Amino acid sequence: MNFTPALFLQDLKIAIRSLYRAKGLAITVILTLALGIGANAAIFTLVRGVLLRPLVNRDEDRLIYIRQSALGIGSANTYFSIPELKDIESGARTITEFGDFSTISFTMVGLGEPREVQAGVAGGTYFEVMGLHPVLGRLIGPQDDGPKADGVVVLTYRFWTSALHSDPNVLGKTVRLGSGVMGTRSGTIIGVLEPSIPYPADTEIIANVVTSPHHLSATMQDGRVHRMTELFGRLAPGATLEQARAELRTVYNSMTVQHPDGNYSKQADFQISATRLREQITSGARTVLLVLLAASGLVFVIAVSNVANLILARSVRREGELSIRAALGASASTLRRTLLAESLLLCGAGALLGVLIARPMVAILARYASRFSIRALDLTVDSSMLWVGAGLAIIAAILLAFVPRLPSANSSQGFGLATGSVRITGGTNRRLRLFAMTQIAASFLLLAGASMLLKTLLDMQNARTVLDANRVLAVNVPVDSYGKKPEEVNRFYEETIRRVSSLPGVDAVAVGDAVPWRDTQFNFQLQFSGDDHVKGPGEEDPRTQVRTVSPGFFAALHVPILAGRDFNDLDRQDKEPVVVISQSVAQLMFPGRDPLNRHLWWTDPVIKFIGMEPTPRRIVGVVADLDDTHVIPSPTLTVYDPMEQQGLFGGRLFVHTHSDPHALVTPIVQLIRTMSADQPVEKAATLEEVRAEVLTPDRLNSLVFGGFAIVALAIAIVGVAGVLAFSVSARTREFGIRLAIGSQPSRLLAGVIREGAVMAALGIVAGAVGGYILARLAGSYLLDMKMPSPVPVVASAFILLIAAIAASALPAARAARIDVIQALRAE
Repeated sequence: MNFTPALFLQDLKIAIRSLYRAKGLAITVILTLALGIGANAAIFTLVRGVLLRPLVNRDEDRLIYIRQSALGIGSANTYFSIPELKDIESGARTITEFGDFSTISFTMVGLGEPREVQAGVAGGTYFEVMGLHPVLGRLIGPQDDGPKADGVVVLTYRFWTSALHSDPNVLGKTVRLGSGVMGTRSGTIIGVLEPSIPYPADTEIIANVVTSPHHLSATMQDGRVHRMTELFGRLAPGATLEQARAELRTVYNSMTVQHPDGNYSKQADFQISATRLREQITSGARTVLLVLLAASGLVFVIAVSNVANLILARSVRREGELSIRAALGASASTLRRTLLAESLLLCGAGALLGVLIARPMVAILARYASRFSIRALDLTVDSSMLWVGAGLAIIAAILLAFVPRLPSANSSQGFGLATGSVRITGGTNRRLRLFAMTQIAASFLLLAGASMLLKTLLDMQNARTVLDANRVLAVNVPVDSYGKKPEEVNRFYEETIRRVSSLPGVDAVAVGDAVPWRDTQFNFQLQFSGDDHVKGPGEEDPRTQVRTVSPGFFAALHVPILAGRDFNDLDRQDKEPVVVISQSVAQLMFPGRDPLNRHLWWTDPVIKFIGMEPTPRRIVGVVADLDDTHVIPSPTLTVYDPMEQQGLFGGRLFVHTHSDPHALVTPIVQLIRTMSADQPVEKAATLEEVRAEVLTPDRLNSLVFGGFAIVALAIAIVGVAGVLAFSVSARTREFGIRLAIGSQPSRLLAGVIREGAVMAALGIVAGAVGGYILARLAGSYLLDMKMPSPVPVVASAFILLIAAIAASALPAARAARIDVIQALRAE
């Protein structure tokens, strides 16, 4: 193919004149390509920003996250104890530096409104290992380690800018940090961390170890089963991640053999693993973003297939022009160059418009993706979007330029030189239908995926729970235990319950230690046993989640009491220990027997480190299962302790009302603040609102993928209708002859509709086969990828088939209304 700038410029001028005569086609092609290219440019920018953009951490490729898991008991991350950390650090050689970090909630007083903050307690090497720097002041260092060090606090950049409005005078201020039963200390703000990805994502402040008395206690320092610390490491120069993993497994296996007191049972299946820090940070967003990228790719395929059909149809209508040029001596390369120039103009304009569309799409998608990764909040649009748009435009242009077949100078090859009629050869007809079926197949994949997400969302929204979620107001009231004894804390909550109960519209009030669905990090589980419980050979004691609640808790949340009673004011510290158990605990421990007045006791080795005793506790009540972790409830083992006997510090207030729950928020805040001016009172919401907030990511998934599916369906249906309409116009004479010899219009109508249905069915089958192969392939890389259930797949196929039949109706009706005389004169 001869290709010089002068010739190409001439081809562009010809292409502009040609497209100007087909303005409707040009606009349609540009808009369709803009949609496909814009969606892909936006999604690629999102994926690049969240998954591929380098971290600000120094030498991030050497940073790793080390995880201990116990999948046998359903724990993907059990964290580490201090003795375990010391063993691993002393035995590793491929990792030169280690940093430890513990997640904790503090009640913070002295920096504006009293508030509960999500915090980290870090050792002096943490920031050096993480390779981070301050934008203000300094960070925690080795000089801040040890029990005699002063308490110091570092603010994360996002907390400093959003909560404190980038106040530069914050340095040197002293705050009081309360950690409930763990005690209270003061700390001086020494710095602000540079903009970076905090780990975990919701961390607001990071303090040194001395600010948490529990971290300095013997229970924390010596308890091998007291696991609450996360471990980060930096690979030695030249060491690979695989070498580090192998060494860690060797050290870990030796440690578990030498320390059987670590409770490393075969049933729990304790293991150690390591991954790069970037992968750990982005793990929550990786699957959804890659699926979103695949969805945008399908939209691009649909858009290009639709445009290819339009270009192919136009080339058939231009057969006379192309044949005359071929007859006059134009070579195939010259004709192809002309088509390429037209394609480049169309695709270039589509790419330019697509990039303009992509910019606002990125802002919208970033807010969506922030639900899965905090990195999306800092997303910026750069020149990569232009390169993506240009690359997709070139791919589309080359494809479109080589879709039409060309005439030769020696043979018309079916091109009508003498007539202006439209004739479709078998090859052209097959290509038209192939592109239409490609659109159907891609649309089916998107529609099935969106249907699956929608079904999941509906299942979650319609899941029944034992709670009266609309009428229960939950308020975080983490007590400031500074200078208070446990009895004083209990009196505070009791007085709070008494005063709030007197407010107009209040039916019941109680406190507990976790808001359902919101405080899932408090899914604290212990091993336990009970009267007459016999374990099988090699079987471990079962585990149950533990909740501490006040009397009236079950009434306030409308949890049915199935047997026995609720806690009351007589269940105090100096009385017999009692518990209330869930129905699943009763069925597991006492099948076919009355559990009331029988006993449970804790057998978990961790209890000696957290102030709990293995004393038998008498069962005084059985309640319905309350799965406060999962939106779709399942049978749940739960043991409830009375507040007076166990103690409660991170309290959550629950208020059941027959009036507007939100009208109670201000009176409750004012009432509690009159009792304690430094008391945080936050996050007031009904349980239904909490549940809706948890469902937000699934709702956004359904909305985004549903939008892709609707757009894809619309383009595909237009494509099917276009193919059939073009087919009808090309077969006008055939239909006229069939009508002239007695064929009924209804038969023509049915025949055209049948063509559309067959195209749709073949596309659906191709999409189903391709989707199955892709799902199996993706499942080998994305462990949480699951095959869809039959219902959304069948529903999607049905919707697509009906839509294709409906799209076929218009060209079919046109075929049935053909005038016989005009059709016979068409030649």
